[in-house]
Amino acid sequence: MIEYRELSENEICTELFANFIRRQQVTRCWRKEKGTWVIKDAPFVDDWGQEEYKVLVSCLKNTVNTGGFVCGVFADGVLKGFASVESELFGENSRYLDLTSIHVSADMRGKGLGTGLFTRACRWARLHGAKKLYISAHSAVETQAFYRAMGCTEAQEYCKKHSEAEPFDCQLERLL
Repeated sequence: MIEYRELSENEICTELFANFIRRQQVTRCWRKEKGTWVIKDAPFVDDWGQEEYKVLVSCLKNTVNTGGFVCGVFADGVLKGFASVESELFGENSRYLDLTSIHVSADMRGKGLGTGLFTRACRWARLHGAKKLYISAHSAVETQAFYRAMGCTEAQEYCKKHSEAEPFDCQLERLL
């Protein structure tokens, strides 16, 4: 049974992620060169250890405590995906809310869980005054294919905080 639900601060702990598999084998990534997007070979494995999960838990708790949205998707009671949206509008004319995370466990990718999380994040952002959802997204070809399928395009307005912190990320937006 698949269940989506908003998470409370008390639920968010490292144990929640005990059966979550972050691992992503990346072979090709999008890179912007001289103003044009190109696909480059860039093989690496993206994975999280205990320290990354501790940071994640802290960030997600902060999102909830500052009025943001954290949604989990569970398969038979086990967390298999999550998404978070911050509560503070930003950008010119305060049009954006920030999708700070969306991840599906490796064993459940390709089953529609990411689409369900993204749809819920968009709905929450729209209900909280955003005209657009902002995404600083991993540049892996597969990740970008997901966001394109969700209707995302290159951000018209780059968030400096994100583009400086993650220079290889693709800065995207989704009209709500």
